[in-house]
Amino acid sequence: MSNFSHINEQNQPKMVNVSDKKITKRTAVAKATMFLGSEIVSHFTNDELITKKGPVFQTAIIAGIQAVKKTSDIIPMCHPLLINGVDIDINIVDDEHVEVFCKVTIEGKTGVEMEALTGASATCLTIYDMCKAISQKMVIKEVKLVEKTGGKSDIKNG
Repeated sequence: MSNFSHINEQNQPKMVNVSDKKITKRTAVAKATMFLGSEIVSHFTNDELITKKGPVFQTAIIAGIQAVKKTSDIIPMCHPLLINGVDIDINIVDDEHVEVFCKVTIEGKTGVEMEALTGASATCLTIYDMCKAISQKMVIKEVKLVEKTGGKSDIKNG
C-alpha cells in the first residue's frame, strides 16, 4: 500500500474522496522569486512598467488570478473549488529581482496549496512574456509554499 493519497489499492491513480471531510476555512500563500535583471527593472516607474502589451504587473496579477481559478483544469488530481478570494502582490526587491506572493482563501473540504502555487507561477510566466522583448535573461528562481492554514495541519515556511 502506498503512502500517496492519490494511489488506489490497485496502485492506480485516483482523485481523493473528500466527501467525509468537514468544511473549514483554508488559506495558502505561495511565494515566487524572479530575476528580471537591472535592464528590465530600470524601466519601471512607480512600481509598474507599461509595455506595448499593457501594464506588466496588473496584467500578471490578472493572469495569476485566472490560473488559480483554472488549477483543477491543469493539475489532474486537484478538485474544482469555489474560490473565496485571491490576493496577489508583486514587490520589486532590488534592482534585479521581484517577489510574487499569491494568497488563496476558500471555505471547503480540501486545501488550496496547488492553487496558490499555480497562481504565483502564472504571474511570473506572464511577467516573463510581457518583458521578453526587453531581455530574455529572466529566471523564475523559486516557487514555494510559505503558509497553509486549515485542514489537518498548519504550515509556516517563512
